[in-house]
Amino acid sequence: MAEDKFNDLPLEWVRAFEAAGRLGSFTAAAKETGLTQAAISQRIGYLERRLAYKLFLRKPRGVALTVHGEAWLPYVSSGLNTIGQSSAQLFGLRRTQLTIAASASVIQQWLMPRLVTHNKPLQLTFSTMVVEADFKQQTADVEVRYGTGQWANRTCTPLFAEQLTPLVSPALLATVKHWQQLPKLAVSGPRLGWHDWAQFTGDAA
Repeated sequence: MAEDKFNDLPLEWVRAFEAAGRLGSFTAAAKETGLTQAAISQRIGYLERRLAYKLFLRKPRGVALTVHGEAWLPYVSSGLNTIGQSSAQLFGLRRTQLTIAASASVIQQWLMPRLVTHNKPLQLTFSTMVVEADFKQQTADVEVRYGTGQWANRTCTPLFAEQLTPLVSPALLATVKHWQQLPKLAVSGPRLGWHDWAQFTGDAA
């Protein structure tokens, strides 16, 4: 059956994809998993051929997730995290664990650099989640989320504020008389901030 190819994906392929997607680098994934970069690339290649979809864009200076890879990563991370947590609970892992859930970009660009000097006896586990993931589906000890912090049954601590600045290519702007004549952006997924922008500019959201 066609679905069989999805039901028996080799775990080592999936782990290679999750590590590379979360860290944004085949080299970093190889270092974390104890494999070579070539082995990571090979396993991801096998996985892409099995799924019949590209999961990464290969670039001269690294890799980036494709739309399909970015959409799949939170589910893969959640599944592997469930395996790890259940194994620890059932088989008596004797370490203090802390599970942190955040978006892939926050983990890679904000959390990881700050945890390099972390030396406390903790077993850190990272779980990748989408921006508006359902709280009921999250079992992490700590969640780094984007929003106002008005969430029920959560103790929220603001980390920092943000300042957004609209940018446009001068060449593109020169093709119209007014910036509002530029093509509309297609927003996929959550539309956080777009309603505020529409209210500020008077445009339809």
